[in-house]
Amino acid sequence: MENQLLILVVEDDPLVLGIVEESLVEGGFAVEVATSGESAVELLDASNGKYRALVTDINLDPGKLDGWDVARHAREIDPNFPVVYMSGNDFDDWASKGVPKSIMLPKPFAPAQLVTAVSQLLNAGTSPAA
Repeated sequence: MENQLLILVVEDDPLVLGIVEESLVEGGFAVEVATSGESAVELLDASNGKYRALVTDINLDPGKLDGWDVARHAREIDPNFPVVYMSGNDFDDWASKGVPKSIMLPKPFAPAQLVTAVSQLLNAGTSPAA
């Protein structure tokens, strides 16, 4: 649908990616997927503002860009860009490495928690969708 908000999802685990994608679509969002930090940054750079939020795993291909890097890059493009982090073991690093006004979902999480987190950030507001 044209009126759906487009969410960029960054996840390198196919099983988790499937759950996240299905949850967001069922929650009424459109989804575009990146499986590495590098591809996420490329998509963000070429997006011209089409993404309304970022949902990213923290640990993406060791030695390359991680979810922290992707979120910081998104915030360089738009200082208010909504960010939801997902991680099984990086919760303690969120305060020091995460961007302000973001949400951390510890894995495993319920699909409804993800949809709620994205919705909360979007409603907390940046600007309305054009």
